Amino acid sequence: MSITKKVSVLAVGLGMVGTLAACGSSSDDADGSGDSKTVTLVSHDSWAASKDVIAAFEKNSGYKVEVLEDGDAGQAVNKAILTKDNPQGDVFFGVDNTLLSRALDNGLFQPYEPKGSDLVLPEYRADQDKHRVTPVDTGDICVNYDKAYFSKHGLTPPKSFDDLVKPAYKDLLVTENAGSSSPGLGFLLGTAAKYGDEGWQDYWQKLKDNGVKVVDSWEQAYNEEFSGSSGGKKAKGDRPLVVSYASSPPAEVIYADPQPATAPTGVATGTCFRQVEYAGLLSNAGNPEGGKALLDFLISKTFQDDMPLNMFVYPVREGAQIPQSFVRFGPQAKDPETMDPAKIADNRDQWVKSWTSLVLK
Repeated sequence: MSITKKVSVLAVGLGMVGTLAACGSSSDDADGSGDSKTVTLVSHDSWAASKDVIAAFEKNSGYKVEVLEDGDAGQAVNKAILTKDNPQGDVFFGVDNTLLSRALDNGLFQPYEPKGSDLVLPEYRADQDKHRVTPVDTGDICVNYDKAYFSKHGLTPPKSFDDLVKPAYKDLLVTENAGSSSPGLGFLLGTAAKYGDEGWQDYWQKLKDNGVKVVDSWEQAYNEEFSGSSGGKKAKGDRPLVVSYASSPPAEVIYADPQPATAPTGVATGTCFRQVEYAGLLSNAGNPEGGKALLDFLISKTFQDDMPLNMFVYPVREGAQIPQSFVRFGPQAKDPETMDPAKIADNRDQWVKSWTSLVLK
């Protein structure tokens, strides 16, 4: 939760980010073994957490947290793979189910099963035999729509993938490049899950014929091309449909001043693909004990309760709190498209290549 979007108020899923300044440290040796007192988290640009929550971890564990944000999800994963023999940190956060196999096949992580793993909801677990990654959050990549546009034009918003290729929605949709953007790739995988290994190409030909616009990144699509965005610095675009997240409408409400009674954007719930993000202990981590403590923390109730309104994603821990704003303005899709990570691994690169040839040329 493809997500890619630094300095935007609508992110991780939506890309809401903030470089985390580590706050607090301990003068005591972290574990009595002479290991570093600092643990480094490597992530994509959408990492965010409350300072008091991080400070509590630092106080309780004795480790000072440093965060290295390394571009969008794809860039961060690729850089982590290239530097795996001499990693930039101890824990990597932000590899999702669309890119998981690439990380595992390249030996990015070493095994560790964090404390509390038994409380992670079963549907989000992966690599359970080796425990190289731990689920941290989930979200739905979905088409969002600008309510004002559809009201003004007396047009019913689309509800499904099938609707998007109808003439009524010609030249209305903007999506991200599946080869460079996590939500763009998630949307492609959603269509492959919906229409099958062969049918998705026919579907994308129809989308192309219906005027779909493709841009490089989520921030460009949402903040520059989408008519319903209030988060961008540039003038609003003229496309009332955009591939984003189910949690985008709550962000539009929470960051508005004054806050509206209803979200100005909605979600076409029949276009959703379920995204799960993972963290893992990096191979050759310089501070593996600190990394293990940090992974324990990422699935603790404290962090899981704090996470939704910082990164606009859903927790994966049983019993974690879901904000009422999510329930009201951005509920998870009841029946999102999903795909086994193994199938993604077998087909992703070829699908992206075929998609690029079909849609961009």
